[in-house]
Amino acid sequence: MERKWWKEAIVYQIYPRSFKDSNGDGIGDLNGIRQKLSYLKLLGIDVIWLSPVYQSPNDDNGYDISDYKKVMDEFGTMNDFDDLLKEAHENGIRIIMDLVVNHTSDEHPWFMESRSSRENPYRDYYIWREGKGEINPPNNWGSCFGGSAWEKDEKTGMYYLHLFSPKQPDLNWENEAVRNEIFQMMDWWCRKGIDGFRMDVISMISKTPSLPDGEVKGGLYGDFSPYAVHGPKVHTYLKEMNEKVLSKYDLMTVGETAGVTVEEARKYAGAGEQELNMVFHFEHVEGDGELLKWTDKKPDLLRLKRILSRWQEELGDDAWNSLYWDNHDQPRAVSRFGDDSSRYREVSAKMLATCLHMMRGTPYIYQGEELGMTNYPFTEMSQFRDIESLNAYKELTGKGLVDHETMMRYLRCKSRDHARTPMQWDDGPEAGFTNAEPWISVNPNYIEINAEKELADENSVFHYYRKLIELRKNYEIIVYGNYELIMKEDTRVFAYLRSLGEQRLLVVCNFSDEEAALSLPEEFFREDATCLIHNYNDSLQQRHSRLLPYEAAAYYLQKK
Repeated sequence: MERKWWKEAIVYQIYPRSFKDSNGDGIGDLNGIRQKLSYLKLLGIDVIWLSPVYQSPNDDNGYDISDYKKVMDEFGTMNDFDDLLKEAHENGIRIIMDLVVNHTSDEHPWFMESRSSRENPYRDYYIWREGKGEINPPNNWGSCFGGSAWEKDEKTGMYYLHLFSPKQPDLNWENEAVRNEIFQMMDWWCRKGIDGFRMDVISMISKTPSLPDGEVKGGLYGDFSPYAVHGPKVHTYLKEMNEKVLSKYDLMTVGETAGVTVEEARKYAGAGEQELNMVFHFEHVEGDGELLKWTDKKPDLLRLKRILSRWQEELGDDAWNSLYWDNHDQPRAVSRFGDDSSRYREVSAKMLATCLHMMRGTPYIYQGEELGMTNYPFTEMSQFRDIESLNAYKELTGKGLVDHETMMRYLRCKSRDHARTPMQWDDGPEAGFTNAEPWISVNPNYIEINAEKELADENSVFHYYRKLIELRKNYEIIVYGNYELIMKEDTRVFAYLRSLGEQRLLVVCNFSDEEAALSLPEEFFREDATCLIHNYNDSLQQRHSRLLPYEAAAYYLQKK
């Protein structure tokens, strides 16, 4: 397999609003990130994925962009960004930007022109349709954030499409002028010196022109997915993007592609396709409850193993994997897949890290994951800030689909706000994030879980991540080796083998709070098999027939 820097990199996602406040307004900013570059260098990461810092009214926390070439006032200035980029590069850290081009803000100049009249030259920059009769929208599609995916604009009497918030109108990629505007903007950022793009909901940029009704599945609205996800021209558009922009620079590109299959992923990120480097799939983090994501069921390990192993095995040498447990849209990994109790939080956080970072693909760490940060103990709706959570509560309780207590349980499990509480730097006021009132509350467990404390403890989750990152840089098999799932039907243990030439790697992870029996190849317990990493202090090698609760280890063997 061809070696590439982005295959060997470890990416750290920063949600700027919640990372570090440098000016005392309660909101994280670019200079706050600069202040913490030494922390990121110590951790050992190679790339920062920077969630949107563009000018925005903040209806969806920056994913509603009103100017792609300006920095949001709350985050600083373009000079601050330039300084951050320069200092990051000086520290050996690259920066990839969040590219949000399925939609803009309704306050973007393009949309303000577009809605001004039916004849405006910018009208066709967005997707406008006549309603059905006097009161019905053009079709039955529901928005990802609740309600209809259509908003009627009273001035012109037509509806515009918004697959997300009404303040996030979808761009019309059928219009060549729109594509050229986007490509020119991307090239402007590339010439500034950024190192790539994470492309927000990029699989949604092409819609079936007829926009037919969708099937209603356990909700109030039709499913737009068959007609607006992996649409008819999405690969045509991405090939054009690659030709006109991406191919001209040495970039890392990753597409957020909800609903993607392995087969479809090969089209987006196949070695010979000239589109993207890799994609994010969502199978392992998608909800399987009656209300889709809204559930408090614990993930099923057999299902999780099948999904992750299929992506490991079936992508093969054709395309590259992206590896993650959580991000700005997901609850905290240790609360979801591990055990965030005081007894098992640290050991299960290390287990999850072992399981993920020893797989084939590029690992992504979400800010605070390397500390084992947990979900926030929300008790009332006034504590939430996320538009998705607020709308879901209003819609689902308002329609009588769930009661208040049930919806609060679901939100305590799955709300996006869990990932957005401030980074926990120390045990001082507001966890060292700010000296003002933060825009969203700090998790009260920051006294016990914070970076300062973990930096001082060589057995902390932070230092465990450091070791995993170091191993990945020193063992080629971890990056490029083949993958084979073993103990496939075990309901507690996730175990797999990696191989590269004469090298072998065994990874064993107990996903339960009970001891688990092992049935593994004996060759890994010979004297010449090396334990690379282990999340308990005593050695698995002496008792390899069982695993303690949430125990994990990786063994390396060089065949003779």
